[in-house]
Amino acid sequence: MEFEHEEEEALQPMSPTAEYLKSSALSLMILAVLEMEIPIDDTLAIPMLNDVFLPINPRFSCIMVTQNKGVKKWEKVEVNVSDHIITPTFKSGMSVEYYDKCFTEYLTRIGTQQFPTNKPLWELHIIKYPTKNAAGNVIFKLHHSLGDGYSLMGALLSCLQRMDNPLLPLSFPSRQSTSTRTNARGYSVFGSVSKFVRGISYTAYDLCWSVMKSSLIEDDKSPIRSNEDGVEFLPIVTITTTLSMDRLKQIKNKLKVTINDVITGIIFCGTRMYMQKMSQESGVANSTALVVLNTRALGGSYKSTKEMIKPNAEMPWGNRFAFLQIPIPKLTKSELKNPLKFVTNARQMIKRQRNSATIYLTGQLLNIMRKLGGVEATARYIHGTFKNASMTISNMMGPLEKMTLADHPIKGLYFVVPGPPQSITVTMVSYVETLRIAMTMEKDFMDPDTFKSCMEHAFEVIYKDALDDSPPSTTKSD
Repeated sequence: MEFEHEEEEALQPMSPTAEYLKSSALSLMILAVLEMEIPIDDTLAIPMLNDVFLPINPRFSCIMVTQNKGVKKWEKVEVNVSDHIITPTFKSGMSVEYYDKCFTEYLTRIGTQQFPTNKPLWELHIIKYPTKNAAGNVIFKLHHSLGDGYSLMGALLSCLQRMDNPLLPLSFPSRQSTSTRTNARGYSVFGSVSKFVRGISYTAYDLCWSVMKSSLIEDDKSPIRSNEDGVEFLPIVTITTTLSMDRLKQIKNKLKVTINDVITGIIFCGTRMYMQKMSQESGVANSTALVVLNTRALGGSYKSTKEMIKPNAEMPWGNRFAFLQIPIPKLTKSELKNPLKFVTNARQMIKRQRNSATIYLTGQLLNIMRKLGGVEATARYIHGTFKNASMTISNMMGPLEKMTLADHPIKGLYFVVPGPPQSITVTMVSYVETLRIAMTMEKDFMDPDTFKSCMEHAFEVIYKDALDDSPPSTTKSD
């Protein structure tokens, strides 16, 4: 499902995407967590926000207002940044374990709290207590209507500097796949016609499937889908794990796929392991993942925020992403014997849908729905896309170098997206030589520690099988 491109400036009507993401049917937020290596000096927060953050984009100084005939727009207001800085107070003199629990509960609480309507839609939360992962934590909380992960990550990176040399720009991993090389000798007119015909049939099938999944066909109730009405308003809990980028690259090179293929395969495998562990029959339940696809013509690194807000920018600010509705492969005897199938199956399904015209056609469908039924009706359709699926997977590319925020070295970072009507979302971001996976799930319904252990086990078995010199199993699927 693709969201309308948006290039509006402040003081102009909100884009359709911004309205969908901040409607009565749907309200999504992004929490970006920075783990600091040293205790936090919060006196640096106000000058950093005034001098660096606010000038990034006019939206950070705007509120949403509704005018005649329900037209919404961004309206410029005076911003007192101190009103946006929250520094919670916990009981003093306690253990790291105590503060770690306090931090987890605090993250859960702010993830389900909506923004006040009389202030711009962002906050900075400074937790000055040590946890097991950091000497202190800084949380940027932003509403998703301000921009997508690419835009908001670009804004966040504008506030950060390279630790080794602040004058040098941050660099990012290459997006080129080892499997994108084409063989010109394999070209033929027949092959091109066949590919075109397949493309049409795939597009027709995928579009019909997308509409049916968003409106009529629900995933099975399972250990990862409670199917509770209003699940987006229930308490959540977040747990994270870290994977080695070097080992992920080894899997990628061995299988000749992309890093995203490997990551998605690990998520699928770990999810099915968790489902079967919690309920034996759910390993073959009908479950779908919404895999987020950035629809920009990405060139391999983030553009500066100055470049993103220029008219006709190559990679403009806003929300430019699509959902690929990918069935989670079932955990059969074949997959148990050869878990690499989770990677290869994920690659095949994602590649096919990415090359289909369904993304473009779904965007046009949303435009038609908006014209005929209005913003709220379209937002309810998007809400159904989330609710009828089991999980959402989103992956961001982070910097290769260590960073600092106001001279505070950053040990790690991750982000979560509270608000979708699902029992679990999985988000990932790379940083230096690691991949941080954050799993946000419905509290008291899912078991965070078990899910995390299943994800880590999936990584280990896929890594072991990928680097095994023996040929993979050829057992047919049940």
